[in-house]
Amino acid sequence: MKRVRGTIRDFAATAVAVLREIFDEAAYARFLGRAGIVSSSEAYEAFWREREKSCARRPRCC
Repeated sequence: MKRVRGTIRDFAATAVAVLREIFDEAAYARFLGRAGIVSSSEAYEAFWREREKSCARRPRCC
């Protein structure tokens, strides 16, 4: 029985981690840690600006 609970707990933790990545919560948390700031509307705006900048297509040469 303990083995089943542990497996279910591991599965749930993995599912939560995947959902946090899908919805950018984990990326935002990493951004806050890297920038050394606390969560705020200004911080979230800076996160999205950085994200958009990194996702923007860079022109190719030739």
